[in-house]
Amino acid sequence: MTETARLLLMLGLAGTAMTFLGSALVWFRNEPRRIRRALRRVLGAEPDALLIAQGRGRGAGFSLTQGALAVAWDRGAWCLVYRLGEILGAELIVDGEVVAKTHRDGFRQTLQTRIASADQVTLRLTLNDPTYPDFELDLWLAGDEARRDDWSPRAAVQEGDRWLARIDAIFRRTAKAKPPQAAAVAVRTPPTARASSPAPAQLADDDGPPWDEDED
Repeated sequence: MTETARLLLMLGLAGTAMTFLGSALVWFRNEPRRIRRALRRVLGAEPDALLIAQGRGRGAGFSLTQGALAVAWDRGAWCLVYRLGEILGAELIVDGEVVAKTHRDGFRQTLQTRIASADQVTLRLTLNDPTYPDFELDLWLAGDEARRDDWSPRAAVQEGDRWLARIDAIFRRTAKAKPPQAAAVAVRTPPTARASSPAPAQLADDDGPPWDEDED
């Protein structure tokens, strides 16, 4: 084999290797895969259900076996984990209007109309967290039709409504579960109002003033 042929072969192999590595990097950095990996890592199990807002770097998933919900920002670089009992409710919002929702107290507003077109479809989760009380997933935004041909406002609404049903099922499941018995904690009872000082008791040998004595 001549030096030229050997050089061409090496260049070909190097090009193939670079193509393979590039493809592997694209696969590894793929947004849905990154979010799935992040949620699986923080949940400690494969999510039973997963919802990803593609192009926004956000996702949510829950594990029934772990009893937890996880949400992710920034393509999985930042995640928070909540107990299923910390989910307070969920709302499906279309163009700024709440079209369906469910709440832990039993209130449920079902989707009444079929929605074929919209500029924005959002699923909003409300959580028992003073710092991050809600988490929003934009399932559809105006312009997504230019980026995705396998998604539509109707599909986004259907998926959001499906997640409302899942959250509603979680509410029923956690309501049936027996809450863990809280450990006994010593607490100090609030101080009662100070009782008024009783009148001084009269001494037994206190005969009263001399002018109170009957004159013979």
